[in-house]
Amino acid sequence: MKLRKVTAASAAVLTLALTATACGSDDGDDGGSSSGGGKKITIGIKFDQPGLGQKTPQGYAGFDVDVATYVAKKLGYSEDQIEWKESKSADRETMLQRGDVDFIAATYSITPERQEKVDFAGPYLLAHQDVLIRADDDSIKSPEDLNDKKLCSVTGSTSAQNVKEKLAPKAQLQQYPTYSACLTGVQNKAIDALTTDDSILAGYAAQSQFKGKFKLGGFKMTNENYGIGLKKGSDLKDKINDALEAMVSDGSWQKAVDANLGPAGYKNDPAPKIGEIKS
Repeated sequence: MKLRKVTAASAAVLTLALTATACGSDDGDDGGSSSGGGKKITIGIKFDQPGLGQKTPQGYAGFDVDVATYVAKKLGYSEDQIEWKESKSADRETMLQRGDVDFIAATYSITPERQEKVDFAGPYLLAHQDVLIRADDDSIKSPEDLNDKKLCSVTGSTSAQNVKEKLAPKAQLQQYPTYSACLTGVQNKAIDALTTDDSILAGYAAQSQFKGKFKLGGFKMTNENYGIGLKKGSDLKDKINDALEAMVSDGSWQKAVDANLGPAGYKNDPAPKIGEIKS
């Protein structure tokens, strides 16, 4: 009886050892996830921001996508090893904390509140709150000219409220469900101006159907330091910072800005220095 028990125990140990060997992960994986035996990296982007992060029938496009792709290549991943995941603004910290993505590049402004929850590489773009108006509208030349004008932003956004509280108290706030709806309102003259980050405005205005119809005010009402979000303590931070510096130095950064945002007359600030956050 005792002999049979020892034999059964030995068999169980052997089975567990074989199972562990079969399920072992690829030790060569450099911070990314493994899928189907192949090396993968999962990156969060916006799917609905033209010029920045957009899912199209042809794939994924935009400045954030170009930055993320460049960084991934520097980390050792080819384009077909990237898995893109939609990262809505309200979900970004949770996605990073849960490990749903390896990093996020999605118009993600670095703020003290967010830095308590996640780490950031960068910044890689200095954006500013601005307004978008019709190309033939010469009545809005400064933020103060927004007084008595119909000013639109998306429902839940603080952009329009910031303008009303600090710069144009008589502005008539209009909330639409999407930036596209605001843009149509400006085009149809139901709205005088649309406000949010200038990079986002430029991305929408750069769409082929809108070329030449809108212009940016160039008011630079706030500083928005876009960074690449990472899980707290991620060992990818220094590697990503090195990749961002390389992207600037070899000209790829400016090329990506011009290709994605230039058609709207976007005048970008110089590439920010790593770790330099402008308040």
